[in-house]
Amino acid sequence: MANRTIPRLLQTPAVLLLLVWMLVPLGMTLFFSFIRYVLNNLRRPEWTTPSIENWRGFGNYKFVWNQDGFWFAIQNSLLIVCSILFLTVILGVLIAVLVNRSFPGRGIVRVLLISPFFVMPAVNAVLWINMILDPVLGLQGLAVGGINEVIAGLRNAPLVGGFFSLWPEFNPVSFRATQTSAYAVIMMVTWQWTPFAVLIFMTSLQSEDQQQKEAAILDGAGRWSQFRFLTLPHLARPIAIVVMIQAIFHLSLYAEIEIVSRGNGNKNLPYLIGELANNNIGAASATGIFAVILANIVAIFLLRMVGKTLME
Repeated sequence: MANRTIPRLLQTPAVLLLLVWMLVPLGMTLFFSFIRYVLNNLRRPEWTTPSIENWRGFGNYKFVWNQDGFWFAIQNSLLIVCSILFLTVILGVLIAVLVNRSFPGRGIVRVLLISPFFVMPAVNAVLWINMILDPVLGLQGLAVGGINEVIAGLRNAPLVGGFFSLWPEFNPVSFRATQTSAYAVIMMVTWQWTPFAVLIFMTSLQSEDQQQKEAAILDGAGRWSQFRFLTLPHLARPIAIVVMIQAIFHLSLYAEIEIVSRGNGNKNLPYLIGELANNNIGAASATGIFAVILANIVAIFLLRMVGKTLME
């Protein structure tokens, strides 16, 4: 009994610190979500300070629930998160399997693959939206302009000129626009977080049972069969870990959306919370509670889906 008591006593300060660290902000958010707390209100100055006398009940939740921007933010959050998770898992598995083989310069390739993960989110967003996706000065604009020049030259060429004269002139896509800004966020975050998935999957592949692979090869199993029935089941738990961690992080995206579109038609729940927090702290806190609930629902759903699919 004494052998168990001493370790528990030594762990108690760390556990208490973690509980205070988590429960105090959550408790304050819950309290603010049930009161009228508006930073700038000349008609009702008593609402500018958090007090139990300003109790509103579920009024803040009803106010947020009935906003059109709230439901759009939920849809946009799910679109961004699910798209990034799907792309990072698929690309991460394929790249990890490819890089896991021996080839000259494998160490350098691995370092280069992991390096995007260490780029700051704001720097990543500025790099992509200005240097890559910009329709005029970015690589996209230069590539589209080059393609148009090549097609224009081929229109005057013999034999194939008539064919290329039917081709329209291509126009670059403005990824700052309302309809396409979410896709820009998906691309830049996928580029940054795919190395994280690759790192986890490469580490897991190092412990794959090679004897099973050798037995499968002797039995005549092809590469696809080995990947489907040996590699994927082996990566089931790492994929679940990647999905869980990335779902938590991607539901809180803010810097990328702010830099790409300033929230113009591309809001998610954290961005909506930031807008409400400029004045209405009560509504922002209620939105934060909704975001916590959504994050838990998404994490549970994705983990169960991944587990059932890969563990069968």
